[in-house]
Amino acid sequence: MKKLLILVIIMTTWTSMAQITMRGVVKDSIGAPLEMANVIAINKLTKKLDSYGFTDAQGNYKLNLKKNASYSVKVSYIGKKTSQIEVTTKEVNITRDIELLADDALDEVNITYKMPVTVKGDTIVYDADSFKSGTEKKLGDVLEKLPGVEVNDDGEIEVEGKTVKKVMVEGKDFFDGDSKLATKNIPANAIDKVEVLKNHSEVRQLSSVTDNEDNIVINLKLKEGKKNFWFGEVTAGLGVATEDERYLAHPKLFYYSPKYSLNIITDVNNIGEVAFTMRDYFKFTGGFRSFGESNGTNFNVASNDISFLTLRNNRAKNIEAQFGAVNFSYSPKKTWDISGFAIYSGNTTKMEEITNSIYSNAGIDIGNLPPLSQEIIATETTEDNTVQTSDLGLFKISSSYKPNSDNQFDYDVFAKVSGQKQTQTTLSTRTYLNADDEVVPINQLTQQNPFSVNQNLNYYYTLDERNIFAFEGQHLWQDEDPFYNAELERLSFANLIGLNLSANPFNVDQTKRIKTNKFDGKLDYYYVLNAKNNINLTAGATLSDQQFNSNIFEILDGNINAISNVNSINDVNFTFDDLYAGFHYKFITGIFTFNQGFTVHNYTTKNIQLGSVERSSFTRFLPDASIKVSLKKSETLRLNYSMQTSFTDVNQLAEGYVFNNYNSLYSGNRELENALLHNVNLSYFSFNMFNYTNIFGVLNYTKRIDAIKSNTQFIDVNQVRTSINTQFPDESITARFRFEKSHRKFKYSLGGNVTYSESNSLITNRFTNEVGNRLAKTFSQSYQSRFSTNFREAPNFDIGYNVAINNSNIGGIENSFTTHSPYFNFDAFFLKEFAFTSKYTYNQVINQGTTIDRYGFLDADLTYQKKDSNWEYKLGVTNILDSSGLNQNSSNDILVSNSTYFIQPRIAVLSVKYNL
Repeated sequence: MKKLLILVIIMTTWTSMAQITMRGVVKDSIGAPLEMANVIAINKLTKKLDSYGFTDAQGNYKLNLKKNASYSVKVSYIGKKTSQIEVTTKEVNITRDIELLADDALDEVNITYKMPVTVKGDTIVYDADSFKSGTEKKLGDVLEKLPGVEVNDDGEIEVEGKTVKKVMVEGKDFFDGDSKLATKNIPANAIDKVEVLKNHSEVRQLSSVTDNEDNIVINLKLKEGKKNFWFGEVTAGLGVATEDERYLAHPKLFYYSPKYSLNIITDVNNIGEVAFTMRDYFKFTGGFRSFGESNGTNFNVASNDISFLTLRNNRAKNIEAQFGAVNFSYSPKKTWDISGFAIYSGNTTKMEEITNSIYSNAGIDIGNLPPLSQEIIATETTEDNTVQTSDLGLFKISSSYKPNSDNQFDYDVFAKVSGQKQTQTTLSTRTYLNADDEVVPINQLTQQNPFSVNQNLNYYYTLDERNIFAFEGQHLWQDEDPFYNAELERLSFANLIGLNLSANPFNVDQTKRIKTNKFDGKLDYYYVLNAKNNINLTAGATLSDQQFNSNIFEILDGNINAISNVNSINDVNFTFDDLYAGFHYKFITGIFTFNQGFTVHNYTTKNIQLGSVERSSFTRFLPDASIKVSLKKSETLRLNYSMQTSFTDVNQLAEGYVFNNYNSLYSGNRELENALLHNVNLSYFSFNMFNYTNIFGVLNYTKRIDAIKSNTQFIDVNQVRTSINTQFPDESITARFRFEKSHRKFKYSLGGNVTYSESNSLITNRFTNEVGNRLAKTFSQSYQSRFSTNFREAPNFDIGYNVAINNSNIGGIENSFTTHSPYFNFDAFFLKEFAFTSKYTYNQVINQGTTIDRYGFLDADLTYQKKDSNWEYKLGVTNILDSSGLNQNSSNDILVSNSTYFIQPRIAVLSVKYNL
């Protein structure tokens, strides 16, 4: 590592010594500085662009040029005549001011050479070829090299710390609601331009009156040879692992024309490359957004997947994946666009995990001894072997009709269907032995076939330049049917749910059915006073109806034995209505933009269960405000405040017992009340094109009053939980920051995320029935540093160092985990036709000052492609070091855990790809 850092310093020093700097000020004819003027230097000998830049707020520019060379320096600006000067460099720096004359005939900047980066208002345009070194295969490889753009571990795109909402290709949606499919599948060689659209509005009429600060979209421009022609690739490969054979097949086809587009992506493999995971399925929105984000009400319908484990970075002991997706768009006429997609993902996954858990305040049952005066700490080690099979389907159809500039009608329907099954065998240090002193495993089965249909209907109408109307309506129909079965030797709470205590072993089943019918709608009226002032009036409603049914039964001697205990049966109907009206006033003065207002809500709930009805109705006033300071064209400071009312859905209101898993039983509370949230957010963003420095920082404070928290009663390490409104507030403060500086041949960055939180929960002493408050304090930190090069001919590398620190104090019990993760990536072209890439990551996990795990991962690919040939051959090896597992730690209000999960062995695959 030290040798590598020395090499970086030498290369950086050599680069700076071989150059001189040309700087100066760009002014107009009256001497006023021009901000964001384009400045380029073309080497007259090589005819290549050697340097480029933009002017800052004072008109300053800076170019790094080679010594003893001749250049044509061109400066251009909207509405000005392009200026060209000839410069010959020597051994010293150059200072030259440049004046641009007015030219009213120009509508835009005319540049005779491709600028690597251009800025047009809220749009940043990157010339993709200017950042490619030749080893890039997918869109994600290109985006990682662009200033201000990042691709996180989940394949999602981030700009200035904000997640990109969607990716478009030639202005057409690419699987709306997910950017991972774009970064992993769109070929790098098809991309001409990458447009980052900040403050993007889907509706032209609302762009000037609504706040789109967090709405960032990426639009890809294709190269000319990729338009009106099919392009893509077909990949097939065979390989070997430690004990078996491996395979992959990955055809992809794309077609784009002004009238329609079609994308087809397929993937079949058993090498651990999961194109679409169960986690992706649950978080995939299809582009739909929650209405509560803007009106002050937080009422989200929960997902009822029981104990389904999710993959960590696509790693597991064994994965067989099947994937197919189709995305299309069609424009029957200029005023009407139709688009949609269909996605299928079928996976069979085997996982093995060993977890060590420390439960604080878990009571130990010690037979006939007197009750303990206080709770004590208990530990448990579990070994889980899990098999998951899933068939996931998503479908969406969208229509947007714009007959003229004053009308827009949108309709979307989005459906999710799936079949999911998980079997899990658990060995626990707290499992009772059978008569032969053998540890009896715990067997669990979870399966479900949920579906949901979400519809969206929007209409936007502009009466005139002062009066704008917008109606948005959304309907959700969701049906979930999770089934749970557990076979185990001992069930600590068998008597609570009315099981036959003489059963050995216990074979217990649970069925659930949760149906949700939810409508959201609102009407907005915008009155535009002038270009800098507008008023927004809102009227809306949320109407929700949910049914929750569950029952527990057991299998005795092969026969079903229904449980008649009323505490184990749920038959609940819950309705939630929110009628609201709001007023907001937005105005701009100087560099300040103020938007403040309030929303008045009338909430009504009705809960029918246990033969009785409970109603609640109240009114609440919720203010919100934001102040944006536009320090420069690309530098903003923003302060937001909002008050929200948070409600639970039916899942936490049903009072009959339900299983979370074999050692956790839950009972809801029909008397739960709403929580009140105060949220303050301060954010700073700067993208300085003069020196290519990108900075963002976010500070967020949240205080939750009357929060719904768990009340836990321990039976050994098993828990019986309910929910209650705590009288103690929960508070958290989070800080995120990132600094990135780019040069033509390299960039470096430093970032971090720091969170401190205090939350309260209740613990019931099962011996004394005393209920006590537990304060849980957590302090988590993660820091990332990175240095990467981007040479066209020389080898490139990407080196970084990440560290994660998790400290917790739960009920006075302290624990600390630290994970150090340096990494090194390398890629190079050699012999004109070969490319070599490798990725190495090392991890060291420290608990309470003692190293508990060390492991590393090394992957490498060797690719051969003859110039101008469509055929590519690759030998790829993953997990070259044959590491066996990964480590993860976590904590919550009752336990601290550290897990090791096993992963796939070393795999070598020889593949062939044909590029269309």
